[in-house]
Amino acid sequence: MNDRLSDVRAWSRDLRDALAYPLTSNRRLLMAGIATSLTYVVLVLSTFPQFSMQVLSRDVTDLGFAVATLTRETYLSTGWLGLGLVTAYALLTGVALVSTVTLVRRARRQSASTIVGIIPGLLAAGCASCGAGVLGALGFVSAMAMLPFDGNLLRLGGIVLLAYFLGQTGDPRTCTI
Repeated sequence: MNDRLSDVRAWSRDLRDALAYPLTSNRRLLMAGIATSLTYVVLVLSTFPQFSMQVLSRDVTDLGFAVATLTRETYLSTGWLGLGLVTAYALLTGVALVSTVTLVRRARRQSASTIVGIIPGLLAAGCASCGAGVLGALGFVSAMAMLPFDGNLLRLGGIVLLAYFLGQTGDPRTCTI
């Protein structure tokens, strides 16, 4: 029992270190902010891909209108919980991207085989970041309505997976690859 408790404490400390890592420099914070913003835009635009394509094919400068409208629609269809989950997803993806870039830079100095080991993790984080939006992008918009809790359970599962893997990594400067 004490071993499990110490493992949970170590994981939560590593998760805290991973979440704090982008705050260690302005450059990392900027990169995390850009990645978070782009992820949020992709997630929101993928909730109603036909609308997004119509608005953006007419005029790309209407991106702000599309994001604002679809943010409102996300709130109306899934409530504050759904909107919070999309935002949390985007934030965790930004942190994961910054950590992955650091791990790749460290691995490049060590060996090419280590980089090959990190790439699947980057792809997994990328797939997790699009989450339920993949269904809409593939034309299965009504599939989200059939999911329990309007897809919030799927979003929560992605957040849990991202948090778990960030907790396993910890601070990428001290992570043993």
